Amino acid sequence: MTEQSNRHLPGSDGERQLQDRYGSTKRAQRFYEQQVLDHLNDQMRHFLARMEMMFVSTADSQGNCDCSIRCGPPGFVGALTDRTLLYPELRGNGVMASLGNISENPHIGLLLVDFYETTIGLHINGRAAVLESTDVQSLASLPENIRLTHDSLGGSTPERWVQVEVEEAYIHCAKHIPHLKPLTNKIIWGTDDERLKGGDFFGTSSR
Repeated sequence: MTEQSNRHLPGSDGERQLQDRYGSTKRAQRFYEQQVLDHLNDQMRHFLARMEMMFVSTADSQGNCDCSIRCGPPGFVGALTDRTLLYPELRGNGVMASLGNISENPHIGLLLVDFYETTIGLHINGRAAVLESTDVQSLASLPENIRLTHDSLGGSTPERWVQVEVEEAYIHCAKHIPHLKPLTNKIIWGTDDERLKGGDFFGTSSR
């Protein structure tokens, strides 16, 4: 394929170079054509509405990467439109690795996985922006399912939000995802209690 013919396809030049090298070009082309959207369809939006966990990948302006996790009640990640979603940033360790990266480089990769029922995942790639809570409160289109209140998070409210403009959305197939069983676990959202946060689990404080 020429560079010109690749421009309308999802993914990177590196993907296609390796597809050519390892003989997976036709298989990848079918995936691009049949599975990759530039928006969230209704099924994807319904999937988002019941998720309680999301993996977030960002990189700074030099390409140094960070992967983190965000959790909340079902629907804490919500679609404003078929091309825009929003998720909250709760009080954390103060490092702000993800938000710091976004401030330098807006590209973001999200992965939401249903470990408990379908063992299906949803990839969403796009461009992110950090919003203050006051900005979000003024959004007329904010759905009720992502209007996180003081009560829904046990007393913790979002410090700010991340808005993502969707560029790619596609399935992560079920065949390599384990089927897990949810357990009852009391979550203390946004706590500063070191014991509840896990303490010095990896023994790094004495280095």
